[in-house]
Amino acid sequence: MKLCMISLGCDKNLVDSEMMLGFLNRGTVSITDDAESADIIIVNTCCFILDAKDESIQTILDAARLKQEGKLKLLIMSGCMAERYKDEIMREIPEIDAVVGTSSYDKIGEVIEQALAGERVEEFQDLNRLPAVSEKRLFSTLHAYAYLKIAEGCDKHCSYCIIPSLRGHFRSYPMETLVAQAEQMAAAGVKELILVAQETTVYGQDIYKKKKLPSLLRKLCRIKGIRWIRILYCYPEEITDELIACMAKEKKICRYLDLPIQHASDPILRRMGRRTSRQDLLNIIEKLRTAMPDITLRTTLISGFPGETEEDHQTLMDFVSEVRFDRLGVFPYSREEGTAAAKFPAQVPARTKKKRRNQLMALQQKISAEKLQMRVGECMTALVEGYLPDEGVYIGRSYMDAPDVDGYLFFSSERELISGEFVRVRITEASEYDLKGVMV
Repeated sequence: MKLCMISLGCDKNLVDSEMMLGFLNRGTVSITDDAESADIIIVNTCCFILDAKDESIQTILDAARLKQEGKLKLLIMSGCMAERYKDEIMREIPEIDAVVGTSSYDKIGEVIEQALAGERVEEFQDLNRLPAVSEKRLFSTLHAYAYLKIAEGCDKHCSYCIIPSLRGHFRSYPMETLVAQAEQMAAAGVKELILVAQETTVYGQDIYKKKKLPSLLRKLCRIKGIRWIRILYCYPEEITDELIACMAKEKKICRYLDLPIQHASDPILRRMGRRTSRQDLLNIIEKLRTAMPDITLRTTLISGFPGETEEDHQTLMDFVSEVRFDRLGVFPYSREEGTAAAKFPAQVPARTKKKRRNQLMALQQKISAEKLQMRVGECMTALVEGYLPDEGVYIGRSYMDAPDVDGYLFFSSERELISGEFVRVRITEASEYDLKGVMV
């Protein structure tokens, strides 16, 4: 039978989808990306914010229509929305044959067998269980990078976030398990490891009683075939001097860090349940840039959080102007049921949230354009990701660019290149978010 996996949401969800595909018996199931021709569809859902929830619902309804038309034998829903709304889903969408919780994706083979036997399956394990790791994980990233999820869950309990109730407490995967995964990834041709978790910086605190991210990084740096290691989702207050020293010393670790600060006004940070102040953020950013002057810093912000005044918004604008992040994204606050912030007074109107987001992004666009213009004339290493025949240029990423969220480096080459190669490129032009150049 043909199975189509539709993975929505974040890169951590993508890892779960790839693991599920690894757990399937591919002697009886073949994988297709064509939902119309599939016998089985698994939709691995996201419901972190309203837009993600809407996308998940629409995708499920589209698949349900295929079931109604007789084109589909099984429709399975997994992931965060399945965890959050399992009762409503099973009641309201009869076309769904099974729902699978966030800590149960390693049971997908058994779920499919039960569903094919005519059962309507609800597979939910203890939320704080650590799912098994598949040795046959099927990578869906088409280029030479892949995500290594180093932990599950979160213990931060920010007032706007539903994740702890959907993903459980923070649980680290044992170091030997992660190193073995990374070795398998290198053997499969992966050149760039991207470390992800709800929060990467406290890796190991639960099982080793100490933050062990630097130790893990040093082990990963010894793996032959891995050229770049990138770290995402680093909470600023958890960044240690040891981590900074490790990043500065190890050549394989990209001088790139993702710091999801969310805001910079102290009253809003306190209301969010964040554990940093504006001054704390300035201190850690200065420390990072002192140790690694060429580091690329990325962040995400929330506009229009409950109680955010024009003064708070201006404080954030001033902070962005002062710090000059290399990469920055902004999300209007999404009021999520089940979170503390959903009950806060002084909810900000949608129009105001969007306006403030646009102001922040316009400011960042100017900063990004100025910073990238300063790169013109430099030579940079790029990881080749593809070719645009109509324009006659290759697509690549530098160490400054994480997949899907950052910019690209477009460049010409006199010889034919293949995805996964590392080449040197001289920068000749810059736009707001992308660079252009020539291979040297």
